[in-house]
Amino acid sequence: MIQNRGDWMSIKKRLILSNIGMVLLPAVLFLLLEMVIGYVLFYPVKGSVDQEDLEFFRSIRIYLLVGVLVLTNGILTFLVSKSIIAPLLRLKQSANDISRGNLDTKIEVSGKKDELNELAMAFESMRSRLKEADAMQKQYEENQKELIASISHDLKTPLTSIKGYIRGLSDGVANTPEKMERYLGTIEKKADDMEALISELLLYSKLDLPNVPYDLRELDLASYFDDYLEELRFNLAEQPVSLRLECEPNQSYRVQADRDKLNRVVGNIVQNSLKYMKEGKKELVVRLSSKAEDVTVEIQDNGAGVSHDELPHLFDRFYRTDVSRNSATGGSGLGLAIVKKIIEGHGGTVWASGGAQQGLSIFFRLKKGGR
Repeated sequence: MIQNRGDWMSIKKRLILSNIGMVLLPAVLFLLLEMVIGYVLFYPVKGSVDQEDLEFFRSIRIYLLVGVLVLTNGILTFLVSKSIIAPLLRLKQSANDISRGNLDTKIEVSGKKDELNELAMAFESMRSRLKEADAMQKQYEENQKELIASISHDLKTPLTSIKGYIRGLSDGVANTPEKMERYLGTIEKKADDMEALISELLLYSKLDLPNVPYDLRELDLASYFDDYLEELRFNLAEQPVSLRLECEPNQSYRVQADRDKLNRVVGNIVQNSLKYMKEGKKELVVRLSSKAEDVTVEIQDNGAGVSHDELPHLFDRFYRTDVSRNSATGGSGLGLAIVKKIIEGHGGTVWASGGAQQGLSIFFRLKKGGR
């Protein structure tokens, strides 16, 4: 951070004062020494001054003047150069360390308020950011390794099933039309699962790139969810699902959002809720809460829920709760991770609450429009 110019001494001021000091200090010091020496030589003398003593005093004055000039200028030059060169040498050493990849050595910032201190602070800020970037890069590489391992595992499972059923077909195990239809249906389902997984992976990889474009426009969430739930009721007409929107009619729920990406967010959350809802009466409630700067959306279900220990990991890549590891509810493990990416891309936040056998609530917050 740049210091206030009124409470610092710049290098330029320091050099100007040093030059002034090189003139004034020798003159003052010379006069003082001349007075002291003259007092010592001539004060005891009563009457006329000896000519030889006078000549000696004059010769001393010349050497005294030269000595004072050399001493004062030497000291001032040393002090000023030390205050400039020493920090530069430290910065040079730090730059060499950074060039060699050593980002752990903290750059010393002196208490002086000048350009060199600002430069040291800028170097330290650069070093800290480079260290953070290096740590992020290492974490990214580690995440990529985990991603590849997870992809390999998730693709291997349906591939193994497909190969098994194809081998069964080629060996004549499916020797009846019913078995043939069941085998082919299973192969098609496994292929669809792989296609869905690859589609999720492509979307997640795209969202993981920097500077993903967002078409942010003003959107009324009350109208949006009213239409969304109406369409969902039509699609789930054969299922016993209760859908409800709760919001205050006199509140503003207008936000800045990318409608297409918001559709993916809500769709992923709803699909996740529908998978884990209890048999029988299923309930899905959308609640809107408006504040001065933002709108909070809660999507609550009455499903199996998750334990409190699992809540912080719901939005991690490929994270699945124990309940979802069975074949009936298994998914790509990227649905809620994509939700987090998109909401954070809007500048919002996302989180979850609930407990085992208590249902699950997914919250996300978006900034209001027109701000």
